[in-house]
Amino acid sequence: MRDLSLPLAGVDEAGRGPLAGPVVAAAVVLGSTVPAGLADSKQLSAAARERLLGALEASALAIGIGLADVAEIDRLNILGATLLAMQRAVAALGRVPGQVLVDGNRCPLLPCPARAVVGGDAIIPAISAASIVAKVTRDRLMDALDLRYPAYGFARHKGYPTRAHIEALARHGVSVEHRLSFAPVRRALAAQQP
Repeated sequence: MRDLSLPLAGVDEAGRGPLAGPVVAAAVVLGSTVPAGLADSKQLSAAARERLLGALEASALAIGIGLADVAEIDRLNILGATLLAMQRAVAALGRVPGQVLVDGNRCPLLPCPARAVVGGDAIIPAISAASIVAKVTRDRLMDALDLRYPAYGFARHKGYPTRAHIEALARHGVSVEHRLSFAPVRRALAAQQP
């Protein structure tokens, strides 16, 4: 029998557009105290996101994080990998929520009712919270990758296709953290071939 002791969970992802690193999803069940200032993570400064993550870790009933790595992104495509990361985030809550609201227009297959909400990260606090958790988690992962691969500048651009990142790909080639299924990475790889 399904355990519906958790109420509504919000789900969002970070990292669909970058050329490198995993896609990260988070699921958050807010507690009775909701941190002030929750918003779409893209509208917040890095300092505000870090502050809100600390507040969420102290007040949320449950937080789950799920990843899909570069190999899964290349095998499944970015949408399939994103939905997989979302499934993993909900599973990481430890209990099945009564309902899941997902930012966007697609829901992963879940063991509970789910509904997609376009722009939900700006209007539904639980999705805003998930947006913040996913973004901070992914940014920290990219900062760690920057220490391993400093030539690419991951700490600055987080893997997004900035001019500096494209130039680094041309100079240094493709790393194991790059998504081979993404066109700029494929072009850089082709340019490396003799």
